[in-house]
Formats: sequence, structure tokens, C-alpha cells
Amino acid sequence: MTVTLDRPVSTRTRDPKELLNAVQPRIKHLTINVLDGDMTLWDREAALLLRDHTMVRDMAERVLGNAVMYTIGCMEQPEVHLGVGKLVDIGVHQLILDTPVWWALCDAYNEGRFKHHAPFVERRRDGLCLRTADFLKSIGFDIDEELWAIDGTECSPCDNKVPDSH
Repeated sequence: MTVTLDRPVSTRTRDPKELLNAVQPRIKHLTINVLDGDMTLWDREAALLLRDHTMVRDMAERVLGNAVMYTIGCMEQPEVHLGVGKLVDIGVHQLILDTPVWWALCDAYNEGRFKHHAPFVERRRDGLCLRTADFLKSIGFDIDEELWAIDGTECSPCDNKVPDSH
């Protein structure tokens, strides 16, 4: 008699904190500004969110984590149209504004190509934000359901109107 054991399939959740910190060796510009002190990139971006927005550390990290997930999803899957809500978009903009970190993210997750950000003025109201949350879950991210549900059907007005934009 032959016995076969089915091994449980384990799904590894992709950790946005690890993914962001992993790009640190790729930072080539303004390293004195970005890499001074003992802060990780995660701590730096969270501190910048706290500096510029009214939120507590826990919320800054939730926003940042989901922004990293969204950004990497856009970079790794450029053929999939994705959109983000207003709250998570605060974190996306933080990443874009810290250009040495943004370049490192592009180098690591966008095959070294610059990822443009060229939003429309009007927000979309077609449910793209919720579909994006589902897509991010399908590629191994443990999204913050509450943050994605806040904006629900109203999401950022980004489109694929320029080469490799989000």
C-alpha cells in the first residue's frame, strides 16, 4: 500500500517593510540626506509622513505599508490597471517625493525604469480602488482592508496615459 501525504500549501505574505528596506543599497543620490543616522527607510518614510500629516505612528505605518504594496504592484505588473484611494495615496506621494528612495524603488521593482506619476484632475468612481485591493491580495500582499474600504469606489485619477505611469 502506498501512502501519499499532501503537503499544505503555504502562501508567503509579502512584507512591505522588508521590501522597502531592501532597496536601501540601491540608493545612489543624496545619500547623506537619506542614509544619515540609524533610520531604516521604513522609519524614514514613516517619520516624513508624521512630519507632514496629522496622524499617529500606527496610521502612518498602515498608510505607508499599503502605499508600498500598491507601488510595487504597479511596478511589477504594469499591464494591470490599478488605482489607489485618497488615504493610501498620501503614502504613495511620500514615496514619490523622496526621490532618492523613489529611484531605488524603480531600480529594484521597475527594472530600473522611472515610474511616472501623472494624475488626471478628476477622481474615478468606478470601483478601481476595490479591484486594486483584490489584485494586491492575489499577488501576496496582506492589505489593510479598512484603508482600502474608506475610499471604496472613489480612487486616484491615475491612468496609463504616459509610458509606464501609475
